[in-house]
Amino acid sequence: MTRPLLVTNDPVVLDGLLRLAATAGVEVEVAADVGSARRSWAGAPLVVVGSDLLDRCAASRLGRRGNVVALGDDLDDATIWRKAVDVGAERVVFLPDAEPWLVQAFADAMETTDHAGLVVATLGGRGGAGATTLSVALAHAGTRRELRTLLVDGDPLGGGVDLVLGVEDLPGLRWPDLIATRGRLPAAAVIEALPHVDGIAVLSWDRGDATPLPAEAVEAVIEAGRRACDLVVVDLARTLDEGAREVLAAAACALLVVPAEVRATAAAARVASRAGLLCRDLRLVVRGPSPGNVAADDVQLALGLPLAGTLKAEPHLDVHLEEGRPPGRRSRSPLGSFCDRVLSDLLADQQVRRAA
Repeated sequence: MTRPLLVTNDPVVLDGLLRLAATAGVEVEVAADVGSARRSWAGAPLVVVGSDLLDRCAASRLGRRGNVVALGDDLDDATIWRKAVDVGAERVVFLPDAEPWLVQAFADAMETTDHAGLVVATLGGRGGAGATTLSVALAHAGTRRELRTLLVDGDPLGGGVDLVLGVEDLPGLRWPDLIATRGRLPAAAVIEALPHVDGIAVLSWDRGDATPLPAEAVEAVIEAGRRACDLVVVDLARTLDEGAREVLAAAACALLVVPAEVRATAAAARVASRAGLLCRDLRLVVRGPSPGNVAADDVQLALGLPLAGTLKAEPHLDVHLEEGRPPGRRSRSPLGSFCDRVLSDLLADQQVRRAA
């Protein structure tokens, strides 16, 4: 990946910009003259031009491009705006007031803007259907494919994906730290600050009082996850609050987990009717065994959803969950192999959409 380009021959300005880039954790390229700048001008994700070289860059006709920032040194200098226009700058900033903005700009520049990770939501047709278990197993399936994976707990009143994974005591960001978030997040920094286990970044709740997730915070987190990760799995509550609605709108697919039971199917019909209005691809996962010999085809016929697959019983699952042993970690288990197949289908669909 190319690096942000700093175009200045002023040592004081350069020192300040290098300090800000270091704060963002970003390596930069420095050009002390127009000739050096020309080599990297078109390909750099961000260009910051010091006031000392603005005129020379404009006169050299380096070519119009986006993400050019002009750095002014005197608020009373009205000519800075003309110079910025001549060089094709989209913004004029002044230090030290613009330091926080520049740090964020450096961080954003190193995130590939054309990357869009796969977002998959899970939700249960009734309480205890197994949506959380499926979400954890899907995240493990992602790491088996060496995908950068984020697992998000979208159920404020649930038991918590952190307990399923055994990361409740690990340090890192939780939802209460991000619930007031608005706008664009520094994706790589946020993902790095989350607890990690088995290659999975985990955003969960703490053990305090849970509050509803604002749509703005959820949107910011999901977009950051899509930029920084290949796979984002979100475990949702059945109530479908505004945060859940935001996830379903962004998800490439949502998996509705329904036990093979008559009452579970009846309850799931209500969830399906609401979720189907929000998600463009809602699929059914039927979980066995059935105490009343209800077939997966019967559940599918009743709900009218495409069948993603039938999930067989996982041996000793309840014991493993109580002991903090994450489900679906191994591909040889019924849950692990099921998630491998489902994820393969979803990734194939994603490739088709991108090629279309």
